[in-house]
Amino acid sequence: MTTLTRPNWRAQLGSWVESARVQRVITALILINAVTLGLQTSERAVEAAGGLLYVIDRLVVAVFVLEITAKLAAFRGAFWRSGWNVFDFLVVGVSVIPAGEQFAVLRALRVLRVLRLTTVVPQMRSVVGSLLAALPGMTSIIAVLLLIFYVAGVMATRLYGEQFPDDFGNIGISMYTLFQIMTLESWSEAIVRPVMEVYPSAWLFFVPFIVITSFAVLNLFMALIVDSMQKLHAAEWEEEREEISEIGARERAAIEEELASLREELRLLRREMAGGGQRTEDRD
Repeated sequence: MTTLTRPNWRAQLGSWVESARVQRVITALILINAVTLGLQTSERAVEAAGGLLYVIDRLVVAVFVLEITAKLAAFRGAFWRSGWNVFDFLVVGVSVIPAGEQFAVLRALRVLRVLRLTTVVPQMRSVVGSLLAALPGMTSIIAVLLLIFYVAGVMATRLYGEQFPDDFGNIGISMYTLFQIMTLESWSEAIVRPVMEVYPSAWLFFVPFIVITSFAVLNLFMALIVDSMQKLHAAEWEEEREEISEIGARERAAIEEELASLREELRLLRREMAGGGQRTEDRD
């Protein structure tokens, strides 16, 4: 009876734990856990089935721990070279740590298990990867946005701070108010119109600010993320094309090798037939 070598055992375990079937099971458990975590915030649901919800939660965590353990056993040091694996380990680790009343924040952080969907579902992983790839470019846009907020905050404090100290009393309050204006949350009725009743020309300040921040700078974020996603998809397509080319090259090499083998067999067969015919003539 043959036994598997240790490297082959790890390879088979790694292939199994990352197989589509296992990942579908993990995805289903994450969705179930998301429902149970939401129900645990309802007093009525806890009173009706609190024990069942707790059991389901612990069973799901146990499966997650087994999955992480299997990956650690299969990949060993390579496990930590993947940011997705590190994220899964931290999220599951938070779920395992006992959380008493002194560490109530740990109980709240357990809902982060739902974010494991971003590591399991390839489409979500692609979106998160695009966001992470866009972070370096976002820093320059954020710097420009902060500069605009700082300049506008100083101007608003000097122009409207005396009459409206609650909204523009100092630069910090002014920047917060301008952030609310940028998000277009109750900016007209709650902020701009009262200011315009005292300063009728205030629209000359607020309208350009909204155009620059809400419609120009924020759209740069969207453009950067879209560009990052396009580059990521292009890189994935290039990798797939290279893999297809490599497979095609291997297949062509195998076909050529088989053809060469067939030619050699035909040559030997012809030689044998020619030799047999010569021996027949000699006997005649």
